[in-house]
Amino acid sequence: MEKVLIIIGDASETLDTMYPYYRLIEAGFQPVVAAPEKRLYQMVMHEVKPGWTITKEWEGYTLQADIAFKDIVPEDYAGIMYSGGRAPEYIRYDESLVKATKYFFEANKPIASVCHGVEIPAYADCVRGRRMATVPKCKFDLEVCGGIFVDEPCVVDGNLVSGRTFHDNGHYLGPWIQLLEAARDK
Repeated sequence: MEKVLIIIGDASETLDTMYPYYRLIEAGFQPVVAAPEKRLYQMVMHEVKPGWTITKEWEGYTLQADIAFKDIVPEDYAGIMYSGGRAPEYIRYDESLVKATKYFFEANKPIASVCHGVEIPAYADCVRGRRMATVPKCKFDLEVCGGIFVDEPCVVDGNLVSGRTFHDNGHYLGPWIQLLEAARDK
């Protein structure tokens, strides 16, 4: 069974993380949760409540990381997924994560990103000239790093598949899994 990385940290968005986790299993892949350390992480849930102008956050499920970023051997994985939430803002500076991110873009392996997940490949200088969906409040992060913001539920740019928020899970995850399956079947 081929392994696929899911990148998280504390305050990763619950639905951004768990939906791809289980979809990978359904498709016959082994999801491997990677984080700054191999430990239990607290995920969160985000929503703009009626009458609010900003996102409200509350605790979601916890999830155990299978591997620390420093222990990732990128060649062992068929693809990578960057979960959203507040975690990417903090974990994007990890040198091992940056190195792994660059590998997946250079190797042209299937990559998925949702919501704030864009902050990781943007920081790693991997979005230049690439079309991506992200939550509109991360449009600046994408564009200042040379990416092209697209406000759609699924954007496919070669090996890169992205969505804006967990509301887009049913739109962008399927095309990403199709890329993983096509690469597996070669």
